[in-house]
Amino acid sequence: MSERNEEAPRVVIRDKRRIDPTTGEVRVPAGDQPAGTGPAPTAAREEQMSEHETPVAEESAPAPQAAPATPPPAATAGDLEKQLAERTEDLQRVTAEYANYRRRVDRDRSLVVDQAAERFAVQLFPIVDDIERARDHDELTGGFKLVADRILGLLEGLGVEAFGTAGDPFDPALHEAVLHDTSPEVGVPTATTVLRQGFRRGDRVLRTAMVGVSEPEHPAPAAEPAAEPAPDEPAQN
Repeated sequence: MSERNEEAPRVVIRDKRRIDPTTGEVRVPAGDQPAGTGPAPTAAREEQMSEHETPVAEESAPAPQAAPATPPPAATAGDLEKQLAERTEDLQRVTAEYANYRRRVDRDRSLVVDQAAERFAVQLFPIVDDIERARDHDELTGGFKLVADRILGLLEGLGVEAFGTAGDPFDPALHEAVLHDTSPEVGVPTATTVLRQGFRRGDRVLRTAMVGVSEPEHPAPAAEPAAEPAPDEPAQN
């Protein structure tokens, strides 16, 4: 056992503290001992002293400070004016797009309302035809007359008006001709008999009027096209 201990390397820890933690006395380094003092402590003494040694934490070096960031160069007046112009252009474009969107939405909403009103009015036309036939036979009296007035009021509230009376000039866009004859009393094709009223809402025709058309017996001859003027003859020398 003694041979194994002698062969093992011996670790020596030196206590360099100036004050002895056990006695509280000030230590004098070995090289600075005054005259008359004893020799430096032996290795055993140093080992005994090292048992009471307290490791001193090494002070951490301060972290290097980052170099201050270089401030960006100030924007010039030209750059500011350019940015302002770009923002103004973006704002104008967004405003125009929103205005177009509002107009498109309003137009679509109005179109939906008009289509609904026209579909409802078309469903009332057969009832109005019955009312007009009852009126022609003097049967529009009593409670039936009250109901008829309310139905006609509905059409008027929707902006629907009837057209087609005897004596109106014939218009293919407004009239549907089912009868044809000639008459010396008319100078142009005329709707002389109204078989069914027509209805329109504003400029839109919802139903054409069914009429009998009378044409003049002696229609006016078609006007001959005017002769084109002869080209000027070239000047003779």
